[in-house]
Order: sequence, then C-alpha cells, then structure tokens
Amino acid sequence: MTPPSFETDIKPMFRERDRQSMQRAFDLWSYDDVSQHADAILNRLQAGTMPCDGSWPPAQVDLFQRWAESGKPR
Repeated sequence: MTPPSFETDIKPMFRERDRQSMQRAFDLWSYDDVSQHADAILNRLQAGTMPCDGSWPPAQVDLFQRWAESGKPR
C-alpha cells in the first residue's frame, strides 16, 4: 500500500475554516508547518479537539496517523 502524501491526502482534509482558525500558530496548508507540528496535530485529532467545530471521522484520523508514521511524504 502506498503511504498517504501531504498534497494528495492530508492537505485536502483541512478546510479553509480550519486553516484560518490555526493561522496564528501555523499554516495547515503548509507541508513544513504540518510536518513540524504533526505530533501535536495528531494528539488533538485523536482527542477530538481539532477541528474546533467537531472531530474528524476515525478514518481521517487514521489517515493522518499513517502519513505521520510513514515519514510524512510530500
């Protein structure tokens, strides 16, 4: 199975609203920013506290985790 990539799989899961709400901390549409903060993002996704208007479905959280664990491919 091909690991998920940031541009194809991860970035599209972050909506414009998510990006705007996190802009003061980092850019959710930036590979470098999301890679750097991947552990914290994953913790928040797993806890259901991100995004702020409701948690992601488990399949999306799993996809983000697989991306992070597979070396964060671009």
